[in-house]
Amino acid sequence: MALVQRRAGMALLVLVLLLPALVGCGTPGPPQPPSLNLPDRVEDLAAVRTGNRVKLTWTMPRRNTDKLLIKAGVTAQICRRETDSNCTAAGKLNVQPGQSASFEESLPAALAAGAPRPLTYTVELQNRNGRSAGFSNSAIVLAGEAPAPVIGLAAEVRKSGVVLRWNAPEGGAFAIRIHRRLLTPPPAKEHSGPLAPPPEPIDQNLLVDPDKGRAIDTAITIGNTYQYSAQRLARVEADGHMVELPGEISAPIKVEAQDVFPPAVPTGLAAVATPGEAGAAPSIDLNWEPNTEPDLAGYYVYRREDETPWQRVSGEQPVVGQAYRDAAVLSGHTYRYAVSAVDGGGHESGRSAEARETMPKP
Repeated sequence: MALVQRRAGMALLVLVLLLPALVGCGTPGPPQPPSLNLPDRVEDLAAVRTGNRVKLTWTMPRRNTDKLLIKAGVTAQICRRETDSNCTAAGKLNVQPGQSASFEESLPAALAAGAPRPLTYTVELQNRNGRSAGFSNSAIVLAGEAPAPVIGLAAEVRKSGVVLRWNAPEGGAFAIRIHRRLLTPPPAKEHSGPLAPPPEPIDQNLLVDPDKGRAIDTAITIGNTYQYSAQRLARVEADGHMVELPGEISAPIKVEAQDVFPPAVPTGLAAVATPGEAGAAPSIDLNWEPNTEPDLAGYYVYRREDETPWQRVSGEQPVVGQAYRDAAVLSGHTYRYAVSAVDGGGHESGRSAEARETMPKP
């Protein structure tokens, strides 16, 4: 009897020791919820309006919310909402997982007319049961009538830059975007290197808000050729971002930014007579304020007596520096002087205000 009890006790002990292993190997754990097979939400939806058509683009997810690969096409429901109105179904399509997707539609007449206003699009990915993990990020365009095209775009090259003009409507309710393209070929390789100036951008934009019918592009390089075009923009702030509705782009115009402008007229001309002493010839010394043009070549000095015509007395080559000595003077004579500035291209400014001086008699 004792032997039977000992054997029963040993069997019970072995069962107790094996119980955790038996539970871990054969007994199921807590029940897991079934997969809902919901496609992940779209996070990169973008929208562009061109004319009265809107195009949406986005990337389809590869996995569902349970991180499992999606094995079949997914239904994409397109939703459109104006301001605080209810969502309106704009379309539906079936898209394969992991692909770049797109959707286009023509705006209904009511949305293509009236004042500019936000129009929000979202995409909802649905499983076979019509369930989803929620809407995508919002993509906003502007509903309403597109601005009128720019008419009469013209350009004039000035020393300060390219002056652009066009026919502006009254009120200037819209902004203007001016697009500039550089047509001049890039510089030769010998002009490149660490000390060379950075290359000029091929394309640049200038925003004029409001539309005043005039703008000036000061960021040009003399000697280059440019192409300009313009379009009106309706601009409305939505969700903290500025959303634009562009109008038609104008026909381009070509502008050659050639340097045909003379330097500024010199100022501050003064004349002082110096009598001849110790055998030195008498003279009249002139000085004036310097010009600051980077392409300045020098100055021409002019002289006359009474109302006689002006004559250049400084010679063929421009005077370098802002001083000149006129030694071809006679005692008792009164002379009038004027100075002009000339650049490297030979463009000469007008003459300065006169300076008058009389040589004393001995």
